[in-house]
Amino acid sequence: MTNAHDVGARPGRALLLLPVQAVLIAALGLLVTGPLAHHWPLSAEDDVNRALADRRAPSATSLTDWLSLVADTQTVIGLTLLCVLGLLLVARAPRWWEAGFLAVAVAAQSAIFLLVTLVVNRDRPDVPHLDGAPPTSSFPSGHVGASAALYGGLAVLAARHLRGAWRNLVVGLLLLVPLAVAFSRLYRGMHHPSDVVAGLLNGACTLLVVGAALLPNARKDEAEPEPAVRGARRAVVVRHPHACDDGTAARVRAVLRGHGYAEQWWTDTTPEDPSGGLAPYLTGTGADADAAGSAGPAEPVEPLGPVGPVAPLGPVDLVVVCGGDGTVRACADLVAGTGTPLAIVPCGTGNLLARNLGLPVEPVAALREALSGRAVGLDVGRIRGDGLAPTRFAVMAGAGFDAAMVRDASPRLKERLGWAAYVLSAARHLRDPRMRLSIRLDGGAPLERRARMVVIGNVGALQGGLPLLPEARPDSGRLEVVLLDPRGVTGWLAAAGYLASRAPVRSRASGTRERTAAHGALEYFGAARVDLSFARPQPRELDGDVLPAGTRLTAEVEPGALRVCLPAPARIGAQDRTGREVEELGHRDARTAAR
Repeated sequence: MTNAHDVGARPGRALLLLPVQAVLIAALGLLVTGPLAHHWPLSAEDDVNRALADRRAPSATSLTDWLSLVADTQTVIGLTLLCVLGLLLVARAPRWWEAGFLAVAVAAQSAIFLLVTLVVNRDRPDVPHLDGAPPTSSFPSGHVGASAALYGGLAVLAARHLRGAWRNLVVGLLLLVPLAVAFSRLYRGMHHPSDVVAGLLNGACTLLVVGAALLPNARKDEAEPEPAVRGARRAVVVRHPHACDDGTAARVRAVLRGHGYAEQWWTDTTPEDPSGGLAPYLTGTGADADAAGSAGPAEPVEPLGPVGPVAPLGPVDLVVVCGGDGTVRACADLVAGTGTPLAIVPCGTGNLLARNLGLPVEPVAALREALSGRAVGLDVGRIRGDGLAPTRFAVMAGAGFDAAMVRDASPRLKERLGWAAYVLSAARHLRDPRMRLSIRLDGGAPLERRARMVVIGNVGALQGGLPLLPEARPDSGRLEVVLLDPRGVTGWLAAAGYLASRAPVRSRASGTRERTAAHGALEYFGAARVDLSFARPQPRELDGDVLPAGTRLTAEVEPGALRVCLPAPARIGAQDRTGREVEELGHRDARTAAR
């Protein structure tokens, strides 16, 4: 099987699928106009066209006139040329492969459309036409295919470069355009329903083929080194070998070299040592490859495998972590308090820390933006308990429902479905019994509670930006705690609805740090130190890693202990209680340094 890398190296190989696509769509057209024409649902197409024609209204006619205009030949050609010129001239560096992707996709779709109309001869629907009927066959819809290629292609590029809410908004709007154009062509009596479906199919398949051929080369362009910084610097890269593939590792190496890190040592994690033997690299004491992981020389041909015999003598300038939250946590535990900056390359299932810090989800883009910014001091939590050696966490620690969900998530499903595997695991534990616990905040009086789960967070947002801990910030100097205790189906729905609404948390009483929400299903606390004790041993987790069950957890905040490279201006990607993005971290870091 040809992988993406091979296809990118030989784009013509994937483009050979375009003639096959043309043959298949032409064959589909011959079936639609021949043997299948009198079978349902094709036999009901005329009824659909007549129903839309009978219900025409001035406002809808004006709207569909505009929608047809955004997908006609002149508009599509003009917008494609403008976008291609923008990618070549306006971007910081010419994006040749992305410009080629857009231009080839639009042109290839048009060529396939014209070839199919030479084979398939289908009359327009027998209703009044609101546009002039072109001489080409009604099958497939050229307007719909062109809009799918152009606006769908722009959606692909937007998904590669935008992040956060803007990414979802822009991609969603662009993908709606072809669907709206398809409706307009039906409404205006220009096409049968199967014509617009074939147009969408033609545009989408063209994007898949051309994207497979050209976009892997665009990734290579993005990984080209930027002008090197004067003075060679030294970095150690901790790589999770299964989460970070060889192609991503090669691109990480190139970006680091472009930022002046000419000396790089690479070390792989193992199940026994999730930090990849990082400690000797931080102290500069040196270690052989077996003890410190797989070390490499300054410029290995591939940054993989045991190439060099020793770690560097003298501490490194940067630690780069290529993995998920568990790998980041293991490395942060060692890096915190050393002053060495840490850069995150999110390659895991959840990547919650990277998401909360506003880093792109694309691994190499996240590294590039982080290295272009500055190192900011962030808090970490230090946790201990029965059967646990003291360790640090950067995201969340928990016990009860969430820990059972993490513990029982199928590794195979996590590889195939990503974070959705946790949703399936959670469904199995919705009816688990509540636990009795005692919570003590900053050494105060214990509070007795019942709950299904307790989470202590340094950051607050889950997948999709769901604000489990709306007030949690990794520069606040305290930890946030939430107890989840829904009663029955209505309680679960109330808690889910509250979190989805991102409503502000309301204090139970003035002057307290105790807050409730969702009719008592959620209870929030904040403190610099949190002591938890459980009546019975409970499953526990730390940044997505399962811990042995136990009856105690103690968490303390270490303010500003971890220096993390963040984009400039350094901002946390989570949102505050009013939905606004939180203030810049860089300003706070500067004030701290001034004091």
